[in-house]
Amino acid sequence: MKWSIFKTYDIRGRYPEEVNARTVGKIAEALGVHFWRGRLVVGHDGRTSSPALSFAVKQGLKASKAPLKIVDIGVATTPLFYFFVNHLKAAGGIMVTASHNPIGMNGLKVVGKKAVPFGGVEIARLMKRAHVR
Repeated sequence: MKWSIFKTYDIRGRYPEEVNARTVGKIAEALGVHFWRGRLVVGHDGRTSSPALSFAVKQGLKASKAPLKIVDIGVATTPLFYFFVNHLKAAGGIMVTASHNPIGMNGLKVVGKKAVPFGGVEIARLMKRAHVR
């Protein structure tokens, strides 16, 4: 895993060289352990790579064995994703998106309760503590 994909506010990198199904699956597995229980919203943007990455996120969450209720909202904008996290009073959420970055990039935006951002640097620390590589 390339630790350079963990940015201050999100996770992003070139798809599939840096961000791919294996990478986001491992990240999601660690996040499942972090969030542990409750609802977790999962959505993705319209990039062609996003549905496969969203599937990998859900698989990683399931692999964590955390008693989470995954709420898959499918294709959504980031503001709509934030709305669902708040409306459902979710423990958090994972949005597959590279936001404003060019084609060929993808990544994850992760939020906690009330859609408070959970930055990539924090997630990298969490993964290192959990010995995820």
